[in-house]
Amino acid sequence: MPRRRTPSSSSSTGSSPAPRNRTPQPVRVRRRSFGDFVKAFLAFVALVGLVVGVPLGLAVTVGWPFPDGAPGLDWLQREITVDTFLSILTVIVWFAWAQFAACVLVEVKAALSGVGVPGRVPGAGPSQLLARQLVAALLLVGATAASLTPGLSQLGHSLEGNQKPSVAAAQQTPGLFAQQQEQAAGAAGALAEQAGQAAARADGASAAHGDTKYYRIQPPEGRHHDSLWEIADRHLGDGRRYHEIFELNKDRVQPDGSKLSEASLIRPGWIMEMPGDARGGELVEMPDEAPKVSEQVRQQIQDYARTGDQAQGSGGAQGGEAGDAHVSLPEQRPAPAPAPSTGQEHTTPAEAGPTAQDGRFGDSFGLPEALLAAPLLAAGLLGALGRRRRQALWQSALGGIGGRRGMEPPTPSGDAQDVQDALLVGADPEGVRLLDRSLRGLAGALAAESRPLPVVYAAWMSGNGDLHLQLAQPAGKPPAPWQVGQDQTFWLLARADAERYEDVDAAAPYPGLVSLGTMDDSRLLLNLESVPGLVSLSGTQADRAAVFASVAAELATNGWSDRMTITLVGFGEDLTPLAPSRIRHLDGFDDLFETMSAETRQRRGALGAAGHDSVLTGRTGPAQHTRWAPHLVLLAAQPSDEDALRLAELAADASRLGIGYLVGTEGAELPGAAWEMEITGEGRLLAPLLGLELEAQLLPAAQQRAVVELFTDADPEHGPGGPGGPSNTPPFLVDISEQGRPAVYARLVGSYEIIGLEAPDGERSAQLHEALALLLLHREGVHPRVLASALWPRGVTPDVRDALLERLRAWLGTDPDGTPRLGTDATGRLTLAQSVVSDLDVLRSLYYEATQGRGVGSRQVRGRLLTDALVLVRGPLLADRPEGRYRWLTHEIVDAQLPLLVADTGLALSAFHLEKDRAEKAIEALNAALRTAPADERLWHELLRATHATGDPDRLHALAADLVGRSGARGLPPRTEALLDELLPTWREGVAAAG
Repeated sequence: MPRRRTPSSSSSTGSSPAPRNRTPQPVRVRRRSFGDFVKAFLAFVALVGLVVGVPLGLAVTVGWPFPDGAPGLDWLQREITVDTFLSILTVIVWFAWAQFAACVLVEVKAALSGVGVPGRVPGAGPSQLLARQLVAALLLVGATAASLTPGLSQLGHSLEGNQKPSVAAAQQTPGLFAQQQEQAAGAAGALAEQAGQAAARADGASAAHGDTKYYRIQPPEGRHHDSLWEIADRHLGDGRRYHEIFELNKDRVQPDGSKLSEASLIRPGWIMEMPGDARGGELVEMPDEAPKVSEQVRQQIQDYARTGDQAQGSGGAQGGEAGDAHVSLPEQRPAPAPAPSTGQEHTTPAEAGPTAQDGRFGDSFGLPEALLAAPLLAAGLLGALGRRRRQALWQSALGGIGGRRGMEPPTPSGDAQDVQDALLVGADPEGVRLLDRSLRGLAGALAAESRPLPVVYAAWMSGNGDLHLQLAQPAGKPPAPWQVGQDQTFWLLARADAERYEDVDAAAPYPGLVSLGTMDDSRLLLNLESVPGLVSLSGTQADRAAVFASVAAELATNGWSDRMTITLVGFGEDLTPLAPSRIRHLDGFDDLFETMSAETRQRRGALGAAGHDSVLTGRTGPAQHTRWAPHLVLLAAQPSDEDALRLAELAADASRLGIGYLVGTEGAELPGAAWEMEITGEGRLLAPLLGLELEAQLLPAAQQRAVVELFTDADPEHGPGGPGGPSNTPPFLVDISEQGRPAVYARLVGSYEIIGLEAPDGERSAQLHEALALLLLHREGVHPRVLASALWPRGVTPDVRDALLERLRAWLGTDPDGTPRLGTDATGRLTLAQSVVSDLDVLRSLYYEATQGRGVGSRQVRGRLLTDALVLVRGPLLADRPEGRYRWLTHEIVDAQLPLLVADTGLALSAFHLEKDRAEKAIEALNAALRTAPADERLWHELLRATHATGDPDRLHALAADLVGRSGARGLPPRTEALLDELLPTWREGVAAAG
C-alpha cells in the first residue's frame, strides 16, 4: 500500500546547517558624517527645549497651577471661568511634560548602561518613542567605540557554542537604537563569522537557551484573539515581520502536541521563538530567566527550546514537507484476527478480514475495478438508482391499467450491465449508514451540550471500521462515545460504538465530505467546504476528468448529506440525471463568477443577520434543516491568470460560508490554492504538502457513460419505456397451460416454499434457499460476484464461493435431457433453466396474458386469468425470511413492483366485474388486492365507487369513516376528499357523528 513520503534531511549526516560564511572578514566601522553631527545637535536642542524649556516657559507665563492649600467644598459650586479652564489645561501640560521627562530618563539610562530592555512608562507610547529617537540621535556621535562592545562580548559566547545571528547579537545591547543597532549588528556579525569553526564544534543545545527570547500565545480577551501580526507589531515594531516568527516556529511540536502549519492558525498556550531584536518587557521571556511565569510554563519553554534548529536538523520528522500537512493518516488500532471462513458467515465489507477482502476484490471477472474499489460511491449510486426506479414506478402508476408503461424497468446490457453488477458488488451501504448516523449523532450530542461543531478537514474510515475525524484545531473533549485519537486534533469513534447509534433528528453536519482514495487500508474523505481557499488538482485532462466525475457523482448521491448544490464548470453536462435537484452546470467562468459572487454576498449577509460565525454554528441551530446547505464548485478547466486571481479572492472566506472549490490545473501553480493535489497516470493522488499519496478513487469516462445510461433508462420520461416507447414485457414469461408444468416451483409471494426438490441439509439450507431466490428474481442472469457479495457482504474467498455454486448445481439437478438447471450464459452470468419457475413469474405471466395477450380478445379468458393471478397472492414477498438475511433486497425494486402488480390485477378484475354490475365481486377483488397493497390510493378510490354501486349509503359512510381513521393526523388526500364529495356529499357529517 502507498505510504506517506518522508522528506529527507538536508544533508547526509543530518547535522544542523553550517554557517553561511566561515571566512574571517575585517570589521568595518562606519565613520561619522557631518549630517550625523547635525542630527545629534538638533536632537540635543529638542531635548533641552522639551525637558528644560517647557517647564521654564510654563513657570514664567502661567505659573504653578496647583493651589497653595487644600480647597474647600464650595469650589465645586463656583462658576467655571476662563482662568479655571486655563489652569486645567496647564495641569494637563505639566503632567505631559513629567511623563516625557520620565521617558527621557528611562531611555538615557538604558542607552548608557547597555544592559537590559528599556522599561515601559505607563501610557507613554508615542512620548517614549519620541524620547527614544532623540536619545539615539544624540548618542549617535559616540557609538563608534561602543559598537565594538557587543561583538567582543559575543565572541566569548561563540567559543562556548552560543553563536547567534547578527540580529541576535544586536539584541544583547538594547541601549543602542536605530543606526547604532545597525552598526553593532555588522561588527558583531563579522566577529561571529570569524569564530564559526569553533561554534560549529560546540554543543549546539545551549543555543536554544539563555540568549533566545520566547513568547507565549495569550488567551483571547473577549472577541480579540492574538495573532502573529499583532505579536510582530508589538515586539518587533512592524506587523509585516510576522513571517519571521512563522519561519522560526513552523513544524515544531507545541506543548499540546500540534504544530504551527499556517501563519493564521495559532492557539493559546503555544510557545513562539522570537527574532533576536524582539523587545517588549515581560511578554517576551527567556527560558531560564522567566521569574514571572509558572514553573510549568518555564518547563514548556525549555522543552520547546530543544525542538529548535538543532533538533530539526537531525533528520527527524519535525520539518519537511510532511510537517506542513493539514491532513495526516490516523494511527490504526490493531484489527481483530479474521476467523477462518467456513462459508457460513454473513458479514459486511468493513468487517471483512484480509482473506475475505481478497475474495471480494481479487478477481474482477470483467467488472470495472474503479467501482469495485469505491464502496461509498457505489453505495450512493446504487441507492439513488433504486430511488429513481421506484419513483418511476409510482409515476407510471398514473398511466392506464392495461399495458401500463414502467411495470418492468429496462434490463441493462453491455457496459451498463457490468457497471450495475460492479455497483452491487462494491457497494457498502452499511458503511454509509454508520457514517451518516455517527456524524448526525455527534452533531446531536454537541447541540445538547450547547457546543458548536468543530471544523473538520477530513475523515478517515480505517480498515477495522473505526471512524477518525481530523479537526482543524483542538476542540476539547468529544462527547461520548467519541474519544480523543492520536492527538487533540483527532476524534475517534470505534465501529462497535458506531453500531449502537440510532437515527438522530439532526442536520447532516459535514455534507461536504467526499472520498478521494485509500492509503494504508484507510479511506480518506476530504471536507471540501472546510478548506480555507481553493483545492487544485493537476494532471492530464483524462485523469483529472476521472477524479472530477468521481467527486461529483459521490457528492450528488451520498447518504450523509441532506441538501446540497453542486456546480459543474467545464465538464459534466451528462451527469445531471444522477441528481437533477443537486447538480447544476455552467458554461464558463464568467457565469460562475457572477453566480458565486451573488451567493457569497447573500451568505455573508445571512450569517451576519443570524449572528453566526460560520455555517457550522448555523447547522446546530433551530433552522438546521432549511439553511446552510453546502455549495461545492467543481471547475475542471484551468482558469486564466486573471480569472484565477478573481477566484482566489472569491474563495478567501469560502470555508466560513460553506462553499468549497475544486479547480483543475495543467501543472501551473494556482493562486490562492490552499491544498495542491496531482493525479498521476498510474492512478495515484499525490499531495506532497499534505504528506499524502493515495490510491485515487476514479470514475473513468466509460464507466461514467454507463452510470448515466442506467439513470437515464430509469427515467420514465426519457427511458425506453417513456412516451411513445414500447410497453415493458416481463423478463420471463411462463407457459401457463397444463403442458407448461415446471419441474421446480418456488413460492416467493408470501412464505418461502419450494416444490419439486428435496430439502438440503440444515447447515446449507439457508444459503441455498437465498441463492435460489436471488436467481429467481433475476431471470436475466446473475454475475457470480454479485451472488457472492449478496450472500457474504463482508467478502468471501473464491474457493468458498465456488463450493457453494457446486452445491447449488447439485441441489437443482438436471432436466430430463441432461441439461443442468443452473447454467452459465456467454457473459459468465448464472442463469436458471425454464423448468425452474416461481409464483412471481406465473403472476406476471397471468397479468400479461390477461391485459396484453389472449385476454384482450376474450372477456371470459381475461376474467379467469385475473382471478387465477389474485389467488397466487398470499402476502408480501418472502414474508418469513430469516433475520439478518436477504439484505440485498434493499437494492431491489421488487418490493415496490409486487404491490403495484397486485393492485393493477385487482383494479383490472374489479373493472371486469363492474362491467356486469357485479359490485360485490368487485369489492371482493379489491379487498384481496388491498391486503398486499394497502397504501395504493387507486384501490381505495375503486372500492369507494364499487361500494357506491351497491346503493347502500350506510356502508359507504362506514368505508369513509374507515378511510379517515387510516389517514390519521395527515387527513385524507385531496383526490379522495373530492371523490367522497362527489359520491357522498354528507360524508363529513357521518364521520363526525361516528367520531
